[in-house]
Amino acid sequence: MNLENKLGITHQVELDKVEEKISKQKARQLFDTGDIDRVNVGTFEGLAFIHAYLFAEIYDFAGKIRDVNIAKGSFRFAPVIYLEQALQQIDKMPQSHFAQIIEKYVEMNVAHPFREGNGRATRIWLDLILKKELQQVIDWNQVDKEAYLSAMQRSTVDDTDIKQHLQKALTHHIHDRELFMRGVDVSYFYEGYSEFKTEEL
Repeated sequence: MNLENKLGITHQVELDKVEEKISKQKARQLFDTGDIDRVNVGTFEGLAFIHAYLFAEIYDFAGKIRDVNIAKGSFRFAPVIYLEQALQQIDKMPQSHFAQIIEKYVEMNVAHPFREGNGRATRIWLDLILKKELQQVIDWNQVDKEAYLSAMQRSTVDDTDIKQHLQKALTHHIHDRELFMRGVDVSYFYEGYSEFKTEEL
């Protein structure tokens, strides 16, 4: 998907590389400045803040609800006409224990509110809910890429697998900077971005 961008880049491979570099720098900044503590945890508003923070230098649509229908493979994400309503429902979903939090995460994944960068922003969003409610986060290094992507695909019908994979990877190291940076790298790796290490940018 060749997207319009603020940088005037017309080559998709170049755009991917620049997007990875800039947005990983912004992810690091999000943690190091403490701006991550400003996120309204568990809400679409909070997710939009994260998304805008990561991608605003690259895309005009950063942090904004998409106005186009999108699909990945044969799976169609929430249609635009129902998207705002779906996001309002997700905001109201409970998040007091692990199962509820993952159910909320699965629903946000189905909503896929942005044109690009949904997974990367939403995994940070998920960790912030877990941190607030359970004083735990996911060590994404412990979550196999293929197993995760396969479980996420199935999660709309049965979320058992994704709950098991993520629960096994929980850790109490919620303030660990290195864990956060590595988690960003793994999250990007899931989406095919592995040119840069967040820690080194």
